[in-house]
Amino acid sequence: MIREKNMASLVAIIGVMAALTTVATMIIQIPTPATEGYINLGDTMVMLSGTLFGTIIGSLSGGIGSALADLLTGYGHWAPFTLVIKGIEGYIAGISRGKGKVISLLILIVAGAEMVTGYFLVEVWMYGIGGALTEVPGNSFQALSGIVFAYILTPVVRRALRNEI
Repeated sequence: MIREKNMASLVAIIGVMAALTTVATMIIQIPTPATEGYINLGDTMVMLSGTLFGTIIGSLSGGIGSALADLLTGYGHWAPFTLVIKGIEGYIAGISRGKGKVISLLILIVAGAEMVTGYFLVEVWMYGIGGALTEVPGNSFQALSGIVFAYILTPVVRRALRNEI
């Protein structure tokens, strides 16, 4: 029974965090014509999922939620790449769970750098170096906003959910 309850809780948390990631990604989308993509604030939820719940929930909710946003908003060609890139980002962010403030911040920076690098490599393959370079500032802003908001919100949300996490 305990295992079934734990599995049900895990699935529920992944579902809720994936849905929140989808919504956060869809709320503000700034199209980038050079790569047929968009800049968004979904990285906040990808990183927050990891910092609050660890690597499994961070990777699954980050990858699934972000890819779902691509599918729902007409950017389906990005969904497979997003699933992998944001999944890895959420996994890396999840490594920071339970670590000290400085270590957590450094891990979030690595997670953001992975996202920027992942999209850059895919964009070079799809659009060439010129198109890929046009995305770096926007993706860097996206990563930085995710790092800052997740770093600030993690202790606040953790306190609010102290009996649930």
